[in-house]
Amino acid sequence: MIEMKVAGIALEAVTRSPIVLLKDYEDRRALPIYIGQDQAKAIISALERQTPPRPMTHDLMVTMIEAWDLTLEKIIIHSLQSDTFYAVLCVRQGEVVKEFDARPSDAIAMAVRTGSPIWVMEEVIADASIPVDRDADEQERRAFREFLAGVRPEDFTKRSSFPTGESQ
Repeated sequence: MIEMKVAGIALEAVTRSPIVLLKDYEDRRALPIYIGQDQAKAIISALERQTPPRPMTHDLMVTMIEAWDLTLEKIIIHSLQSDTFYAVLCVRQGEVVKEFDARPSDAIAMAVRTGSPIWVMEEVIADASIPVDRDADEQERRAFREFLAGVRPEDFTKRSSFPTGESQ
């Protein structure tokens, strides 16, 4: 899994649909997730630390979690199926952690409100992320190619000095 942060909310150029943009902490990958207008407002209000006159749904959920001595330990965006992202809320009570199915936008809105980490499975990153730092990616590819050019088959054999009959 890769920990990510909310980089912001953007509008898709053609449809003007809101997109929450997650970035990894190395600023190498970005994960755009299309969300609804209401979810965009909920995330923006949390990012800007706005307090509504009456609690919104995400605020109510956070209040309930805290009132019951629960902790939103993290959220995990775990899969992408037919252009739909899936997430879970990992809620801790003492030693017990339970996962609750959630829309990524709702999970992100709650994570921002509670300061909980946002994790994304590597498979999701591989399928849906966009590169942010192409130069760093190319440097990494070059370094890997150079490494492979210098590798010999004998580099992969392990030699041991165990007496006959013993193995590792």
